[in-house]
Amino acid sequence: MRIRATVAAVSGALALSALAVPGAHAAGSADHRADVAKVREAAHAAAGKTPYTGSTGSDDVPYKLDLSFSGVKVNGGKPIVVGTTNRVSVPVTYTVKHAASVDITADDFMMDVEIYRGSFDEPVNDLFGDNWPSCTVTSSTVATCKGTIDIDPRDQLLNEDATTWKAVGWALAPNGVDLDDPNADVSKVGYVDQDALTTTKLQRYSKLTVNASPEPVKKGKTVTVTGLLSRANWDTGKYAGYTVQPVGLQFRKKSSSTYTSTLKTVKSDSKGNLKTTTTATVDGYFRYNFAGTSTTPAVKATGDYVDVQ
Repeated sequence: MRIRATVAAVSGALALSALAVPGAHAAGSADHRADVAKVREAAHAAAGKTPYTGSTGSDDVPYKLDLSFSGVKVNGGKPIVVGTTNRVSVPVTYTVKHAASVDITADDFMMDVEIYRGSFDEPVNDLFGDNWPSCTVTSSTVATCKGTIDIDPRDQLLNEDATTWKAVGWALAPNGVDLDDPNADVSKVGYVDQDALTTTKLQRYSKLTVNASPEPVKKGKTVTVTGLLSRANWDTGKYAGYTVQPVGLQFRKKSSSTYTSTLKTVKSDSKGNLKTTTTATVDGYFRYNFAGTSTTPAVKATGDYVDVQ
């Protein structure tokens, strides 16, 4: 996994992480990650499959925490679009239901929703928030929670990460047990994880330019419209041309606020460049319009004005 702070995959299970933040869970982020991994290993080993389905524990097996996740939304259901340098933070919202005996406000309670790609048993990458989620208790058994997924493309993403990701939720209740103690009674610790809560897409930020010339131009003469379609390259940390993509050329009159339907469709070349010609008729703006793909969001160029004389 190419991520900034994770627990190594344990017994082939999805690595879970818990970052140090101000508050009750701040002390020892590395210890927290190790604690989660330790309990998860025991839970999945006991269940013999993933996700964990055990119900009671022996001295070295945690019990299944009576807690479930629902209504999970990542970035409000919209794709997560990431460029080459800026950190991106998107919201994650969900509801948790739990037994009245589960105290989600306990100082040592840990819970999060993360996203990963690949398989649950062998994830290729996972992403999570820099801070713990905050929850509002609505009853003795229900809470609504808000967290984030925080992404730094410079050290977390490769181009292959532009795909569909799955969300997994997990919760750990140490119940006062010191998990750093090799003799700790793990059977008093509750743990649960829940896979396939929702899906989200990661996309490579796109850019599109346009230039129409000559300016001015005589009515009836040819206007040449060039441009460049590019997108974030997470492998290199730079932008590169998006090649062999259909892009529409649009026009709006100077007196209008809306663009016409596509005049023609142009395909970007081997470097992402665009070039076509059209006939000058009236004063107005030309722009290119890219509809987007599963890995790259739609983008419209800012219109370039041409004075027709």
